[in-house]
Amino acid sequence: MSTALLTDHYELTMVEAAMRAGTAFRPCVFELFPRRLPEGRRYGVVAGVGRMLDAVADFHFEPEEIDFLVGHQVVSEQMAQWLSGYRFTGSIHGYPEGELYFPGSPLVTVESSFAEACLLETLLLSIYNHDSAVASAASRMVLMAEGRSIIEMGSRRTHEEAAVAAARACWIAGFGPTSNLAAGMRYGVPTSGTAAHSFTLLNDSERDAFRAQLDTFGDQTTLLVDTYDIEQAVRTGVELTGGRLGAVRIDSGDLAIVARQVRDLLDDLGATETRIIVTSDLDEWQIAALRGSPVDGFGVGTSVVTGSGAPTCSFVYKLVARATSDDPAAPMVPVAKKSSHKSTVGGRKFAVRRIGPDGVATAEVVGIDRPPAHQPGDQELIVPLITDGVTVGAEPLQAARDRHRARLEELPMSGRRISRGEQAIPTIMGRSGTDGPVTIIGEGL
Repeated sequence: MSTALLTDHYELTMVEAAMRAGTAFRPCVFELFPRRLPEGRRYGVVAGVGRMLDAVADFHFEPEEIDFLVGHQVVSEQMAQWLSGYRFTGSIHGYPEGELYFPGSPLVTVESSFAEACLLETLLLSIYNHDSAVASAASRMVLMAEGRSIIEMGSRRTHEEAAVAAARACWIAGFGPTSNLAAGMRYGVPTSGTAAHSFTLLNDSERDAFRAQLDTFGDQTTLLVDTYDIEQAVRTGVELTGGRLGAVRIDSGDLAIVARQVRDLLDDLGATETRIIVTSDLDEWQIAALRGSPVDGFGVGTSVVTGSGAPTCSFVYKLVARATSDDPAAPMVPVAKKSSHKSTVGGRKFAVRRIGPDGVATAEVVGIDRPPAHQPGDQELIVPLITDGVTVGAEPLQAARDRHRARLEELPMSGRRISRGEQAIPTIMGRSGTDGPVTIIGEGL
């Protein structure tokens, strides 16, 4: 399926005007980057890289799409002819999936003609802004859960396709299974699910509902115990399984208090191995508040799929360098916006993460026009993703999940807090470490 029309009208009008002006095929460098983190956040998580690679591969114009564009006078016949043969033939470098990012991080670098790169702007921004927002929220929840499993269950709270991407992003950030079956089929994310209140209400009694579920799925299933009376439901579940019940789920009430009461009851009944799962519009703050409670796992929906208060990362995609002509040998010149509050830094960027001798990150170092001077322990952040139109950066989703886990371990302790604060480590940006002005973003407090 083509992804070519998942874009904004003005991408095409810019290219057509550039063609008429004779500038459309100048070699250019575009960058996708964050100006800032959402207020109070200490780091962000890169997600959507694999989805981007698939989307760029599918970015071509089908005949019916060309007919639509011409018929609605979006493009001329001449432009339509060029679009009919469009395939991205340039190169893309960027941060790998699961990596952390900070203000100024050059997350994606696109090198191609203006025409080819311009058309990808909206597609790249929509994928990265959504997936990274979800992964960033999920990562904070994983930190607060302190090793306890979190189930992603937000499909009914967002667009049906956004739900699939969100489940994928949550898995990268360290969540456990998802309720979304499409994410399981497309991306291999583990899935799980048991029953809702409607199943209990369908039956003549709660006992009948539990017995049907246990007969079908065995003693290790999870019973939802707050449809009627929680204490009686727990007693019934333990009785029917002879104390071997796998888990109970609580979806209402003061979860800290109810979880303690249920844990005491389970222990008194001899069901000491039965786990307690809590749901009910949880976010990272509520998960943190439950750290001292006898809770074994969490189910999170609305908050994570909407970015927990930050539904977008506000990434931007800007031209940072262009050639002086169409000649492949023409020199590249840096270009930048100067407008107030939305200025950019011209020139291609390179980035490393500075890691101290204790294995803890100390800074994001961004070089302009050339790589920053390396120090021992520096971690290269930018990898090839597409080379001359060929995808080279595809990797298993597990690799992104493992990478993210490792990067969290490298954060300073202050960076793992969910309380409002500065970015975990500063971004140091300059043309070199010694011979030019250096900009420092954030103090890593």
